[in-house]
Amino acid sequence: MSSAGYLPPFHLGIDLGGTNIKSGVVDDTGKPLSAVSLPTETEQGPQIGTDNLAIAARKAVESSGLAWDQIQSIGLGSPGTLDLPAGMLIHPVNFPNWSNFPIRDELATRLNRSVAFQNDANAAAYGEFWAGAGRGAHTVVLLTLGTGIGCGVVNEGQIIEGRHSHGAECGHIIIQMENGRLCSCGQHGHLEAYASATSLVKRAHEALEGGAVSSLGEHLAEGPLTSRIIDLAAEAGDPLAVKLMEETAHYLAVGAVNLMHSFDPDMVLFGGGMIAAGPNFLNMIREGIQKLAFPICAARTRVEYAELGGDAGFIGAAGYARMKFKTP
Repeated sequence: MSSAGYLPPFHLGIDLGGTNIKSGVVDDTGKPLSAVSLPTETEQGPQIGTDNLAIAARKAVESSGLAWDQIQSIGLGSPGTLDLPAGMLIHPVNFPNWSNFPIRDELATRLNRSVAFQNDANAAAYGEFWAGAGRGAHTVVLLTLGTGIGCGVVNEGQIIEGRHSHGAECGHIIIQMENGRLCSCGQHGHLEAYASATSLVKRAHEALEGGAVSSLGEHLAEGPLTSRIIDLAAEAGDPLAVKLMEETAHYLAVGAVNLMHSFDPDMVLFGGGMIAAGPNFLNMIREGIQKLAFPICAARTRVEYAELGGDAGFIGAAGYARMKFKTP
């Protein structure tokens, strides 16, 4: 690919996922020149996994048509419990045998370059802030709705990391104090346990097992339920599916209002697979926020879907590296 029409310098971002690694080169405005995806092979252990990160990085640069010496900075976004200053994976739940692994420095050794290290949800939030739906905003909150709920907060260009690398873990804010649903983290009452794609499907199963009559039962006979199937059934007017989507929108509104009252952002963005539910779902969230938030927050905070999709992670990792390694 020719670099004509792109603004140098150029930056490389890598997004480590439990199944795949996505890597790409972007220009100085966040515009991608390349995007490649490779299997992570987590079961092979952290050394093979880091080899794959390096391969994905080199393939992304090769695909961009640039030379390595044209890449100014490199960023890595990773899930799991992290120690960001140390560049460590502490206890990544979906990465067996990767605990206490110095992934940043291992990758830097393989690439012979310094690597900026960030939480994957934080990186995605930075990507939206820099080059996506949050362009021009001062403070952006991103909630990603998938298997779990990830979150990142960017304030005046700075990612809220927290003192112990656990800032903005807002998928685990408590929205139900008593008899809360069990979250994937082992605690109860967290937002993720109510409003992730996984919890939406789980609540549908519970309703069907409790005797609810719904077209979702017919889908279940044909194969596993998904959040998208539930959304399509709601669009078709299925009462149970409508109820489930309305409840999910309410839970997300509760979570969003908690964050609005904590950070007072310009924007709250929703990303991840569940935004395929479309504008009606987003409008239900907005209506819930209007009812629950301080009036001035409700009036002045934009609530939108994210724009960058699956590219947000590597774009944001590249953007974070651009910021971290920028010459004063």
